[in-house]
Amino acid sequence: MADADSSAAQRSPHPHPAAAPGYGKRTAPDQAPRRRGDFAHLRPREASIAAFIDRLPEGAAMDAKTLAAHLADYGQAACRTALRRLSEAGHLRRVTERIKGDGGSWHWVTRTYFSRTARDDAWWEALLVGGVPPRPVGERPAPRPARSQRSRAYLLLASLGRVEPRMTLSAAECQALEALASQWLDLGAREEEVVRALTVGLPPEVHSAGALARRRLVDKMPPEREPEPEPEPDPGSAPEPPTPRPLRILECTTCRTPGRPEALPGGLCRDCRGLPSPYADCRPDSAEIRRRSDGIRRAMRAVMQATALPS
Repeated sequence: MADADSSAAQRSPHPHPAAAPGYGKRTAPDQAPRRRGDFAHLRPREASIAAFIDRLPEGAAMDAKTLAAHLADYGQAACRTALRRLSEAGHLRRVTERIKGDGGSWHWVTRTYFSRTARDDAWWEALLVGGVPPRPVGERPAPRPARSQRSRAYLLLASLGRVEPRMTLSAAECQALEALASQWLDLGAREEEVVRALTVGLPPEVHSAGALARRRLVDKMPPEREPEPEPEPDPGSAPEPPTPRPLRILECTTCRTPGRPEALPGGLCRDCRGLPSPYADCRPDSAEIRRRSDGIRRAMRAVMQATALPS
């Protein structure tokens, strides 16, 4: 049985390339944690490629050519078929999205949203118009890792070794010094002040980080401070503008024909689903098909831009 932890596909030894800035893979929100059997409902090839995609970082290139170059067992045709089947199964959608660049100008990018958890068309449509889609009735939220029950002071002491290796403390030392560090925080000291007091001006060798930390926490204990006042809002300042709705256009996963979500069930257009065309008598050639698709795409972008909030 295929699962998320095993794959027959041989990986390339070279690192997987990133797409152009703003493009590539995007992880869909509100997913269950990764576990064995995530893709057991898929065919072995699709399960293998899905497990590979699931572990790719944000912004990774997601086209069939790049995937085939990094999956030695599968060629481009196999990867294209796998992407189509992953789309049909609810794991993937291809979206053209309007984003704001570093210079403040708006431009369009193509992103491939991937969900480890299979989603239906209604969920993807809700994502398309913005926000985290509503969870279906009866579906439990994805379990989240339990938060640490340790105090803020304990966690601060435990992190000292990442700032200054000579001040790495054991669990027992963190527990023994927790009350002193908490006293600093109760007196109004900021966490960076505590870290600075424990790490600045150390001798070349620290033989006992716990003893040195205790002495510094006692000797440098700050006086009690008045809490810093909250800044008052400027009555003359303008309210924050509302966040504009994301502008997204769904595209067919296989041929990239744009369309409304209801026209692309499973993320696929009518032709890529193998259905007869309502214009079968017209039989347009490939150049005419591309011309029509480009016209639809331009018209949809114009409508979206006209309804967008000003930047």
